[in-house]
Amino acid sequence: MAEPLRVVIAEDSYLVREGTRRLLEDSGEVVVVAGVGDADALLAAVDEHEPDVVITDIRMPPDHSTEGIRAAHAVRAAHPRIGVVVLSQYSDVDYAVQLLGGGTDGLGYLLKASVGDLQDVLHALREVAAGRSVVDPRVVERLVDHRVAQDRSPLRLLGPRELDVLREMAEGRTNAAIGDSLHLSESTVEKYVNAIFTKLGLSEERTLSRRVAAVLSYLRDQASTG
Repeated sequence: MAEPLRVVIAEDSYLVREGTRRLLEDSGEVVVVAGVGDADALLAAVDEHEPDVVITDIRMPPDHSTEGIRAAHAVRAAHPRIGVVVLSQYSDVDYAVQLLGGGTDGLGYLLKASVGDLQDVLHALREVAAGRSVVDPRVVERLVDHRVAQDRSPLRLLGPRELDVLREMAEGRTNAAIGDSLHLSESTVEKYVNAIFTKLGLSEERTLSRRVAAVLSYLRDQASTG
């Protein structure tokens, strides 16, 4: 059995913070090594404990703006092996742009409502701990629906099934898992994935998760045109 993930939680609400701690630790897959209430305390806890993963709220003292996003970038810069999952009450793609626009590796963006689904949270923690990326499907859904409505959106080049695959990709699913979800063979999914990358003109850059980049390309575009 794998060693439990060592996690630091940053959330200014004591009740939410301790509730999240209990939920994660009861799974047997996580040990919460510190719980803090602001970004400065988060950075100090990371330096002290060197966890596998950080879970942080976006809005924390002192300004309740985007302290969690700034802290996430600081953690990743100082400790590249530590994954960070940012939680938000808002399915606002601008937040996802700020978090992921400079690179996706080891970062996740989930809505706080996801905390109630333990398996989704554990999946996100494992993904970012492994250096991969996760974007909440509800954020992806908003993005795709919005961009498809834009006549100039490159997403208009994608067919309905390719859009389905894109949504699944952004949840961090493998080709095999996408096939199971959409009732397609793995080879068919691979063809859709390659078609998506070709139609969207995505880079072959191996240091990025192209599955998440397929979404982020248009998150960035929305931020620049919105």
